[in-house]
Amino acid sequence: MLLSPVISKLAGKRVVLASASPRRQDILSNVGLRFEVVPSWFKETLDKSVFSAPHDYAVETAKQKALEVARRMHLKHLKTPDIVIGADTIVTLEDAILEKPLDKQDAYNMLSMLNGKEHSVFTGVAIVHCKSNKDNQLETNIIDFYEETKVKFANLSEDLLWEYVHSGEPMDKAGGYGIQSLGGMLVECVHGDFLNVVGFPLNHFCKKLTEIYYPPSKNTIHRVKHDSIPYVETFDNLSDVETDSTSQRALFEGNNVLEEKSIPGNSSEDLDCSLQYTSGSQNGIVEKPRKDCKLPSNILKLLDGFKASKVLFVASKFKIFDKLKENGASKAVEIAAMINASGRGTERILDSCVALGLLEKTHQVYSNTKEANTFLASDGEFSVHDYIIHTNDNLWPMFTHLESAVRDGTRHRENALMKSTETSHCVAHHCHPEAKKQFMSAMHGILKITSNDVAAAFDLSKFDSACDLGGMYCFT
Repeated sequence: MLLSPVISKLAGKRVVLASASPRRQDILSNVGLRFEVVPSWFKETLDKSVFSAPHDYAVETAKQKALEVARRMHLKHLKTPDIVIGADTIVTLEDAILEKPLDKQDAYNMLSMLNGKEHSVFTGVAIVHCKSNKDNQLETNIIDFYEETKVKFANLSEDLLWEYVHSGEPMDKAGGYGIQSLGGMLVECVHGDFLNVVGFPLNHFCKKLTEIYYPPSKNTIHRVKHDSIPYVETFDNLSDVETDSTSQRALFEGNNVLEEKSIPGNSSEDLDCSLQYTSGSQNGIVEKPRKDCKLPSNILKLLDGFKASKVLFVASKFKIFDKLKENGASKAVEIAAMINASGRGTERILDSCVALGLLEKTHQVYSNTKEANTFLASDGEFSVHDYIIHTNDNLWPMFTHLESAVRDGTRHRENALMKSTETSHCVAHHCHPEAKKQFMSAMHGILKITSNDVAAAFDLSKFDSACDLGGMYCFT
């Protein structure tokens, strides 16, 4: 079975992985799947006692992770995804779920329980298809499954177990070990999908995608119930339409198979938002908007752009990039202490920066990207930190009055700055040396990046000198 045909079916769709796990990201990236990473905020606090089997707990957790991301992107980000993938991996020994260890002693106790024994690793996976209905309400259809792999530990000495514990690797791993790293030396044999133990059952996932996008015809369907593989449950229409075909075969709907349906394309050339006219009203004509009319991505980016800008402004205001450059990779609680902010608020702004590609996150630890060290930290070689602060303190407030400026044709600069910081107010009145210094530093920072391009854009060979007269601020 090749994944390539399935990948082509996902082209042009907004596919989201609701997990910050670098292992899951690597597994899916290595097969060519293009996706966004939006870590789920779902707190894994489900009562395990209400589930009849451990794998039911893993599946439900995966489902709730994916649904939380789908709802958040629809309501808060105004970007309804087409497909959200959620996953949760658990380690079980005799039906007891082994969580991540609390400390080194807890990790040693877990490994001692697994020592010389066979245990099960379950990964629950949820594939959530999303679409907005005519009332802009989110509709979801969920396909879930789980995979079980048997893992047997070798008989290991106490010294070896403690050596592994002291490596630090067990602390963020379910069951206290990671088979893809040093933990592999503890394992004697594996029965089943190795990648499932790493964190994602790729083979089962690909088979499920094939069932969705290449279902068998009516005459070839043979349903056989297996304890380890639940029935397929999908819906009759994807939220996004095909770009390479004018028709799409029906998907499974419960135990029935729907007939083949004709679906229009969604390329920019095929975009048609004209009204359709059908008979049926008292006047004989009913106006209906076309269902394939989609809001262009550039408009969606403009609608949401201010949120991303403010995330950058706030992170720079708190000097988060500076702290990470100075102190190295850190956890959210550590960064919160550095910037004197709440743990919850800090974690959210950090995750937002990760989603925007400004930070990296591995095992709940955050670090700067190369670009953040270069451009966003205040001591970076080509830092625009001061220009970001200037934009937040001075330019952002002005643009909040743009509507009034357009309506009455007058300046609202003073009104905007009166509501801004004291330093910004002084900039407007030429009264604060620190404000002048801040402004000049901001201009110097952005010019270091743009000056070569500006100079190359014009033929200045006939001029001996140039003078920047400004236009927004004029200092005496």
